[in-house]
Amino acid sequence: MGRPKGSGSRIVRGMTIRGWTFLTNHGHVLVCVARDPDATIREIANRVGITERAVQKIVSDLEANETIARFRVGRRNRYVVCGNAMFRHPVEQDLRVGEFVELLATEERDAATASTAS
Repeated sequence: MGRPKGSGSRIVRGMTIRGWTFLTNHGHVLVCVARDPDATIREIANRVGITERAVQKIVSDLEANETIARFRVGRRNRYVVCGNAMFRHPVEQDLRVGEFVELLATEERDAATASTAS
């Protein structure tokens, strides 16, 4: 079964067409940047399942909000999460982005440790 015509979305491995996630694409891009600061726009787009242009727009949004910073390293970009940035939505406005990213990093480390222990 292929993607519906005109849907404009890509199917990410493990997701169904009608699947949903807790995070927006902005959240997914932030997680990718936190996990791999040297990832290219193309790599992030493939991981999230959106276009490179959409990732470029999201990265610009995150930079404008000072949630991430971009540094030039040779011919590539390196992205750094600004841990003191606050979430924008009123429900999470008292949480720092760094706390959210650290939670995910802890989960990732725990999962890696569990897989090497077995």
